[in-house]
Parts: sequence; C-alpha cells; structure tokens
Amino acid sequence: MSDKMKIFLDTANCDEIKALLPTGMVDGVTTNPSLIAKSGRDIKQTIAEICTLVDGPVSAEVTAIELSGMRGSKSAVWVRQKCDYKSAFDN
Repeated sequence: MSDKMKIFLDTANCDEIKALLPTGMVDGVTTNPSLIAKSGRDIKQTIAEICTLVDGPVSAEVTAIELSGMRGSKSAVWVRQKCDYKSAFDN
C-alpha cells in the first residue's frame, strides 16, 4: 500500500475536472445527487462523462437501497475504477 496522499475532487462539474486534470494532482472524483442536480445535467450522462474523464476511482453516492432502484431510477450509482458504466448499469 502506498503512503502517498490521494486527492479526490468532490464535484459534478466536468469543466472543473477537465481544468484540474492537467495538474496531475487529481486521483479520483466523488459526487452525489445534490451536486449533479445543481449542475442541471442528467445524472447518468454526468456520471458516465466523469468516468471517461478520470483514470482513477469515481464514486457517486447511492440514494436507493435496492439494486433495482439504483439501476432503474434517477438515483446515483456506485461506479468503480475501470468499470464499464454502460454494461454495469444499463441492463
């Protein structure tokens, strides 16, 4: 395990992510339904775009407690590093 500190952006703003990635200091991104709602964007599209931008881990807070609610609603989903968003969540 590395002793290196990891920095995660807490945002749903893809422009912010794009601006900060070149610094080399972004290890991953966290977001949640409230941040995505403030952005005015579609939750699935936003999470999918964040996953394409970031090489490291991406997490999006889950608001449903049942798997069907996580897949079928506009709730956020948990997205893990290197996960194929479409095949994992659009079954």
